Amino acid sequence: MGRSIFIGDVHGCARELSKLLSELAPGAGDQVVFVGDLVARGPDSRKVIQLAREIGALSVMGNHEHRLLVARKAQLSGERAPRLGPSHQALLKEMSDEEWEYLESLPLSLEFVDNNVTVVHAGVVPGLPLSEQQAWTLLHVRSITAEGEPSDKFSSVSWAALYRDERHIVFGHNAQAGLQMHPAATGLDTGCVYGGSLTALVLREGERPPPVEGRRDALFAVNAHARYVDFGPRPKRQLHET
Repeated sequence: MGRSIFIGDVHGCARELSKLLSELAPGAGDQVVFVGDLVARGPDSRKVIQLAREIGALSVMGNHEHRLLVARKAQLSGERAPRLGPSHQALLKEMSDEEWEYLESLPLSLEFVDNNVTVVHAGVVPGLPLSEQQAWTLLHVRSITAEGEPSDKFSSVSWAALYRDERHIVFGHNAQAGLQMHPAATGLDTGCVYGGSLTALVLREGERPPPVEGRRDALFAVNAHARYVDFGPRPKRQLHET
């Protein structure tokens, strides 16, 4: 096996994903892995799914995929669906059976033993084994409360700053925090859909994530073509283009 290419939250930014893949040029021996939230909010979620399927990429489930699946289940059963934004409503109407099957197949976590990496969408409760983490935590956590409980609220102290386990966590979900580099975790949501960038962590076969001071050498990014969603200040573009 060749490189492991971990890519942050795409959110329908197919143009930027195409450019990043073109620059990194994954080959037959490489494995592309997404941290979830491939879809919603951006301009072409279905194209992102198509690209992911074409290259045989792996992905964990993000909170936006989960929200769509919950809405579809409610719709099919005649129950009340959760409140959805316009981009989610459009996907609920437009997606094919094959695309729904793809979303349904996404796991909550993925293990890459050779790289000593675990991929989840949002994060974990530090000190708790992965097998004991709640699905809500894996999909939504951003911080840990003073009582030690997982929270989806933004904090200047991410859950990842408190995480010290041996297995390195690669995650996304927290665009407000931007690129996160901690001793045992790397956050790759650099807010592409909000006008930031789409970022990848690239590890060679058997390579573990470098220490914080050298990790930028393993990171690659392309800047967003546009600001597709306006949620406050534009995210800082923290890396140069590939």
